[in-house]
Amino acid sequence: MTAAVVSPDHVHATARRTGPSLPAAVGLEVRKSLSTRSGLTLVAAATLLAPAATAIAAGTASQPLDNVLGPLVITGMLSALVLVSLGVLSTAGEWSHGTVQTTFLLEPRRGRVMAAKAAAVALMGAAVAAVAAGISALVLVAMEPSASWAGGGRAILMVAVGGAVFALIGAGVGAAVGNTPGALTGIYLLDLGLLPVLQVVKPALADKIDPGNAVLNLAQGAHQALSITILAVWVGVALIAGTVLSRRRQVS
Repeated sequence: MTAAVVSPDHVHATARRTGPSLPAAVGLEVRKSLSTRSGLTLVAAATLLAPAATAIAAGTASQPLDNVLGPLVITGMLSALVLVSLGVLSTAGEWSHGTVQTTFLLEPRRGRVMAAKAAAVALMGAAVAAVAAGISALVLVAMEPSASWAGGGRAILMVAVGGAVFALIGAGVGAAVGNTPGALTGIYLLDLGLLPVLQVVKPALADKIDPGNAVLNLAQGAHQALSITILAVWVGVALIAGTVLSRRRQVS
């Protein structure tokens, strides 16, 4: 009998992929965000802030509410503003606390890490904002039984979209800056400072760049194409900047 000899030329080495699969990485990022006290506090605040504001507004209103659409979206944006911080913590928090070293050891492909973080915060943002809007809806049912619910379902959907969008913006800016206080200061200075001033000074320009107004317009069925473009540009610029700058940043 003759033994078959396999030539080394015919042996192909198979490179094994390192790191978890993308769905597993997304799940890991969700658990990481919810495993810290700050993350849980932000989720709780984002869930309860909108219903609390709704209850206060309904309780102090001098006249019965005509339609629930506006209050649902406006109070829902309070949740979205909190969810910005959740996005920032998911990315900049890793650099601030030094845990990014472990993250990149588990998955060296930084673009893949950013994709997993983006998917995780988008899912959490949409879910938390939707729950907050749902609780707000129950508050309005109890306190404003005569209010019209025309467009109420659309309002809740758009609040969920707003939660995902603002969480993604936070994640992108956090990854780009790489510093939690700096990223949070910049975002909230823009959202709560510069954009409101611009609404007074140059309202036409503000309407073309304000993501909060874009969510409100989508809920009302107005300026659909422009609103979608505004949100897409904010998310795209933030995530691209975050991905590029985090790939270039040295891990110390």
